[in-house]
Amino acid sequence: MENDTPNPGSEESQVPFMSQRNPEEPPDVQIDMSDTTPTQEHPASSGSHVFDSPLPPPPPPPPPAEEHRPTVAAPVDPIVPVSSRIGATQPPKRRNGLAYIAIAFAAAIVGALLTVGILGTTGAFDTDPITTATTATPSTVVNQPATVIETDPILVDPAAIAKTVLPSVVTVNVFGEGSSSAPEDRIPTGSGSGVVTSADGYIITNHHVIAGASSYAVTFEDGRTYEAELIGSDALTDLAVLQISADDLTPIGFGSTDGLAIGDPAVAVGNPLGQQGGSSITVGIISAFDRRVDFADTTTLFGMIQTDAAINSGSSGGALVDASGNLIGITSAIGVSNAGPEGIGYAIPVDIVQRITSEIIETGDVEHPLIGVEIATYFDEASDGAIVPAGAIVETVEATNSAARDAGIEVGDVVVGIGDTAIKSQSDLINAVRHYRVGDVVVFTVIRGGNSLDFEITMGQRPPELQG
Repeated sequence: MENDTPNPGSEESQVPFMSQRNPEEPPDVQIDMSDTTPTQEHPASSGSHVFDSPLPPPPPPPPPAEEHRPTVAAPVDPIVPVSSRIGATQPPKRRNGLAYIAIAFAAAIVGALLTVGILGTTGAFDTDPITTATTATPSTVVNQPATVIETDPILVDPAAIAKTVLPSVVTVNVFGEGSSSAPEDRIPTGSGSGVVTSADGYIITNHHVIAGASSYAVTFEDGRTYEAELIGSDALTDLAVLQISADDLTPIGFGSTDGLAIGDPAVAVGNPLGQQGGSSITVGIISAFDRRVDFADTTTLFGMIQTDAAINSGSSGGALVDASGNLIGITSAIGVSNAGPEGIGYAIPVDIVQRITSEIIETGDVEHPLIGVEIATYFDEASDGAIVPAGAIVETVEATNSAARDAGIEVGDVVVGIGDTAIKSQSDLINAVRHYRVGDVVVFTVIRGGNSLDFEITMGQRPPELQG
């Protein structure tokens, strides 16, 4: 069926969509990597031969060794609610046993890792098992010309980046209250990282770094330590702002995610494991954009940058910078499987960082916008028969406190654009809305009955109990 725009109002467009709000988590898929191919030993023949006598025929070759491959348990499909209004089911998703860990603190007293927020996967890493096979050489070989990609080399100067960025990245030490008999003796509970964003002492870190602490201190690369005040934090985006009484600090330069591409260099700067001696840098690339990370406490981070630059516990709140040393994200989480860290790290994009932290600095708090609908990813059928994500379908419009209802949005509408941002999924819509403030007037483009309609929505305010 050829259908370039979704038409949720017609029978022909009755295609599957999947709600991602509350997926039930299945057991992890276990991969047994201990099953390796054994070495077959063949002892030499013990028979003797007379010199110049005909040699006996050679012994038959030993049977080929049985090929052993890693044993992979059958994938378990998550239980996913599917709307009966659409009818068909979404193609099943599989999990590969990966988990997310918020890379918060190295424990200050014993030096052990104090990680916060172990999360289960929700299909963000759906991959087939890697299989190795041996194939026979074909008798006819067709030589295909190699594809040549002409590019300018991307040069990264780690030493220059370190010189530029390290003065702007600090260790954040957090403390609990002392005992009733000695309240002045505060108890170190952990450490993370932070990024200096102004010369007069504002420092960005993660909410999960400072959560539950009663006091804070920051240490610079040169060993200077300052007591810090918590200006405010936001659990929904995992961001917080501290301030110290100091002048002439070196703020980090702000970059942008606009123009970045997968494969561009990325450098992570933070203080892994809370070690003495200040922050360190690791070099990698941008591996992916728009990742979704679900924490066990029900917090979900949308639009995350994925990188293979090494990020470890204690690096939470540190900087992810581009090849020029400009901030493109705040490091926040890592991917971990049963075998350990997988070289997968996540950073909150700088545009969200700037939007949220500027409001914290202005007001001490964050008011998140609310449009008053429940939505799910809408899947449409392409002309070649493929099922593709094509928008965010409105499942429910709230009866009260709904800016969408006030603007004319209806159940069954498929949101395909917010402002200049194309919307192809539930995550796209949520991430786009978080870029706006309460009271902003934003144009939503929807498909209704095969027609494209624009609605101006004035962003409402998320109730305090839902702020996160």
